[in-house]
Amino acid sequence: MARNKYDVDERLETPFDIRHLKRAMVYVSRYKWRMILSLSLSAAAVIIGLFAPVITQYAIDKVIPQKDIPKLILMAALLLLTIVVNIILATIRSRIMTKVGQDIIFDIRTDLFEHLQRLSFEYYDSRPHGKILVRIINYVNSVSDTLSNGIITFILELFNIVFIVVFMFAMHWKMALVILAGVPVLMLFIMLIKNKQRKAWQAVSNKSSNLNAYLHEGLVGVKVTQLFVREDENAEIFGNLSEAYRKDWMHAVTFNNLLWPTVDTISATIGASIYLVGLLIIGPASVSLGTIVAMSGYASRFWQPILNLANLFNNFVNAVSYLERIFETLDEPVKVSDKENAEVLPNIEGNVEFDNVTFAYDESKTILENLSFKVNKGESVALVGPTGAGKTTIVNLISRFYDVNGGAVLIDGHNVADVTLKSLRSQMGIMLQDSVVFSGTIADNIRYGKLDATMDEIVAACKTVRADEFISEFPKGYDTEITEGGSTLSQGQKQLIAFARTLISDPKILVLDEATSSIDAKTEKLLQEGLDRLLEGRTSFIIAHRLSTIQNCDKIMYVSNRGITECGTHDELLAKKGDYYKLYNAREM
Repeated sequence: MARNKYDVDERLETPFDIRHLKRAMVYVSRYKWRMILSLSLSAAAVIIGLFAPVITQYAIDKVIPQKDIPKLILMAALLLLTIVVNIILATIRSRIMTKVGQDIIFDIRTDLFEHLQRLSFEYYDSRPHGKILVRIINYVNSVSDTLSNGIITFILELFNIVFIVVFMFAMHWKMALVILAGVPVLMLFIMLIKNKQRKAWQAVSNKSSNLNAYLHEGLVGVKVTQLFVREDENAEIFGNLSEAYRKDWMHAVTFNNLLWPTVDTISATIGASIYLVGLLIIGPASVSLGTIVAMSGYASRFWQPILNLANLFNNFVNAVSYLERIFETLDEPVKVSDKENAEVLPNIEGNVEFDNVTFAYDESKTILENLSFKVNKGESVALVGPTGAGKTTIVNLISRFYDVNGGAVLIDGHNVADVTLKSLRSQMGIMLQDSVVFSGTIADNIRYGKLDATMDEIVAACKTVRADEFISEFPKGYDTEITEGGSTLSQGQKQLIAFARTLISDPKILVLDEATSSIDAKTEKLLQEGLDRLLEGRTSFIIAHRLSTIQNCDKIMYVSNRGITECGTHDELLAKKGDYYKLYNAREM
C-alpha cells in the first residue's frame, strides 16, 4: 500500500474548554443589536403562534357545539393570521441572521489571515499548506451558522419551551406533567453520548485536514507526478485518505442520527400518553376533549423545540471541534515581531555587522555559532559553501525572518531586533531562487515592489533587467494576465519579473539567493549589465552555485562548519588553495 505522511492519525483528546466559546462570543458580541432585534422578532412570532392551540380549544369546546358559523370563520381567520405573521417575522429574522453570519465569517477569516501573515517562516516550514487552508476556509464556514443562527435559535427555543410550559400549566397542570415526563429520559441519553460524539467529530476534522493537505500538495506537484508516472500511487494514497475521512464521517454521523429518532420516539410516546391519561385516568369529567386536543398541540410544539435543541447540540459539538483548530491557529505565537518599544529604522546606508551570532532552527543542530563579520556600505559579498552550511540562514537573519539565539545582527549600528519589521524590510530587496509571481497582470506583479510606481518606472526597471524584451512579445504586453503560480511563464521569465520588482523597490540592502539559476547563459550575459547597475551603491549579499557570476564581488565568504572559514576576493582565496580553491576547481571541471 502506498504510504504518505498524511496517513498519520492525529486525534485530539483534549477535554472541552469553555474558553473556546467565550472567545467566539467576542465575534458574536459585535453584532449584538442585530441579534437582539432578530431574537425579538422571533419571540413575538413564538408568542403569537402559541395562541393557536387556545383558539383550537375554544373552537372545539365552545364554537362548534353552538354551531356558530360566523365565529368559526373568525377563529379560522385568526389561525391563518398567526401563520402569516409567523412567516413574515421568520423571513425578516432569516435575512438579518444571514448577514450576521457572513459578517462573523468575515471577521474570523480576516483575523486568521492577518495572523498568518505575521507568523515566522518556522511555522510554514513545519506545516503542510493544505492543513492551513482548511482552517481558514472549511472550518470557519462550519462554525459561522452555529455562532449566528445557532445562538439565536438556542435562546429562542429556550424561550419557546418556557412559554409553552406556562401555557400548558395554565390550561391543565396534570396533563402538563405528563408531557414533561419524557425530558429526564432525553437528558440522560444526551449525557451518555456527548463525549463520544465530540471525539468523533474531532477525528473528522483531522481527517479533513489530512485530505486537504494532500490534495493541495498533489495539485502543486502535478507536473512532477506525471513526470515520474506516480498517478496510480498518488490515487491510492488519496483513496486511503478519502476512505479514512468517509469512515470517520459516518461514525460521527451515527451519533447525530441517534438524537432525532430518540426525540421522535419520546414525543410519540408522550403524544399517545396524553390521550390515554386524559381519557382513561383523569377522565372526561375533569378534562374536555378540546383541552386534550389543545394539550396534544402543545405537546407537539413542546417537543419540536426539544428536537431543534438536539440538532443544535449536534451542530454545537461539530463547531467546538472546529473552534479548537481555529483558535489553535490564532494562538500560534508570533515568534518574530516588533518589540513593545521598537523604533523605526531610519534611512540606512547599508553597513551590516554580525556580532557573535549563534543560531539554530532547533536545539539538536546549531547552524551558526559565534559568527562575527562586518560588511561596509556598498560592498558586494558572495556566500559560498556546501548545501546546508548556513548561507541562506545568514541572509534570513539580516532580514530578521528568524531571531538569533545569541549575539546580534546590526545594520548601521542598529540591532535589527530593536527596530520595526516594516522599517527594516522595506529597505531590503530579496531575490529568491524560487521566484513567486501572483495572479494578475505583469505590471501588477512588478508594482508589488512599489505600489505607487508609474508605468514609466515599471518599463524602465524591466529594460534594466532585460525583462522588457519578452514582455513586449506578449499581445497585451505589461497588461498580460498571469495565472496562479505563473504557469504560463518560464522559470527564467519569472525570475526576470522578480528582478524588476526588486529593482523598482530601490532597496539599500540587496539579497540574491540563487537569483539567476533559472536564466539561460545568453540572457544572464545580457542581464549582467543590469545586475551591475542594480548592485551599484547597494550593500549586496549573493548566494550562487555558479561561481563565474561572483568573481567580481568585493568579498567572498566560504560558509562551513557553523561559520565562515575563509574570506577574501576571488584571487586571494584561490591563492590560499583552501576550501574555496577546492570548490572552484570542482565546479569548473
